Amino acid sequence: MISLEEKQQIILRHYHDGESQRKIHRETGISRKTIRKYIQKYEQAKQEILENGSGRHSHLVQDIMDKPQYDTCKRKKVKLTEELMARIKFYIKENETKRAEGKAKQQKKKIDIYEELIKEGFDISYPSVCNAVRGLYQKSKEAYIKQEYQLGDQCEFDWGDVKLKIAGKNRVLQMSVLASAKGNYRYSKLFYNQKTESFLEAHALFFEKIQGVYHTMVYDNMKVAVKKFVGPSEKEPTEALLKLSLYYGFKFRFCNTCAGWEKGHVEKSVEYVRRKAFSHRDEFDSLEEAQEYLDNVVNELNKKSQSHKEGKSALEILNEERPYLLPAMPKYDAARIQEPRADKYSTICVDNCHYSVPDIYVGEFIFTKIYTSQIHCYHNGKKIAQHERKYGNNEWSIKIEHYLRTLKKKPGALAGSTALQQAQPELQKIYHNYYTGKEKEFIQLLELIGEKGLSVVTNAITLLEKVSPIDINTEKIITICNRSIAPVPDQSVKTVTDIEIKSKDILKSYGLLLISTGEEFKEVSIA
Repeated sequence: MISLEEKQQIILRHYHDGESQRKIHRETGISRKTIRKYIQKYEQAKQEILENGSGRHSHLVQDIMDKPQYDTCKRKKVKLTEELMARIKFYIKENETKRAEGKAKQQKKKIDIYEELIKEGFDISYPSVCNAVRGLYQKSKEAYIKQEYQLGDQCEFDWGDVKLKIAGKNRVLQMSVLASAKGNYRYSKLFYNQKTESFLEAHALFFEKIQGVYHTMVYDNMKVAVKKFVGPSEKEPTEALLKLSLYYGFKFRFCNTCAGWEKGHVEKSVEYVRRKAFSHRDEFDSLEEAQEYLDNVVNELNKKSQSHKEGKSALEILNEERPYLLPAMPKYDAARIQEPRADKYSTICVDNCHYSVPDIYVGEFIFTKIYTSQIHCYHNGKKIAQHERKYGNNEWSIKIEHYLRTLKKKPGALAGSTALQQAQPELQKIYHNYYTGKEKEFIQLLELIGEKGLSVVTNAITLLEKVSPIDINTEKIITICNRSIAPVPDQSVKTVTDIEIKSKDILKSYGLLLISTGEEFKEVSIA
């Protein structure tokens, strides 16, 4: 195949310079047959243009100027036999069935179809399979109908992955985004996962911030919102979504499978917020710092004027929407509920992490409320433990005060226990400085700390260090903590008693009796 430049040289050398086809062949090396073909096509096209005008034969003008191409319109597909096309159509039909059943993420891609065909013994290349599938899927472009939204009517929710470095560790966080349909007002929150408690907290914080509730919430087919597919288009909501809807009073609807444009505001908002926030900075000391940074970015985005919204910002439109929102409610208790049993280590397991409870509850079922940042444990309606939530794998959160009953029976287990290693630094310092080898006394001290508080005990030890730094024990600490110091009266305020007042009156009477003698009594104060 010759190039466009070679085609131009052939035409110009023949017509402009008057060179023969033989000479052009000899000097360029191009086949005489090829030279003759392009000269004849040029002569024919030029003659027709001159006779009829270029406007009526634009294809001839294009033919003169276009790059030479092979004519592939009459080629037959040798390896794409009817049998092979039938198998490709079978796999495409199988994908359509999976989409109808809500299994869009389990469809076969082109590479999967190609591998299946190879296993079945067909001799075909991957590009040929791609072209065949593309040809079967060809259809006219889908048109979209622009929607108009009412004030306070609709809001959309979605998740997006964000890769950040938190405290030096690479993390894949989940960014929840809510976007109003009317004004594109956005709210975003970072979580460690997409579990129910994260889903609920994102909504609770959003409704609390805007001081109202949208009438309709829109979701895709996320697991925290859709419990199961009832039919091709019917979905059963999760219990968590139903409770959230009942509490706040909003309706909800789900998008069709693989139809992200049905919630296009939030689909675009996830990419927009993520790019505007974390393309500039992606390292933070803590999740709280990252969230504060994200809040500042989103607040600035909500203040920007929008040309497609008559120059109004998302915040201005939200202020217009507020009278039309559902009434604000107290913040929803965004917790996931579980009832694990306390194991032999007196811990419960939540998402592969262990949390201690008092050792009297070993073997008991513990009513557990799982928040995004905390774990609350209850038994018979009484709160028995609270922990900071952990997000690692097989991590333990142990509080030493939960094991006092067991440690009294097994004091030797204290020194190497996880409970002591995870205790407060001040408590570990007290043990290593004064109680190594005196585990029984240290357990008594732990009981005192539970009663008086760590700060009171620490102050008592500081006082003892000044008096006798080498002789500190639990008995002395208990004595100091229990010692009551009588209040010292304030000498600056003098109290006037009834006796003092009566004495002054008597002195005044004597003074009046002795005035005639010229002798005066001076008033004397009785202390």
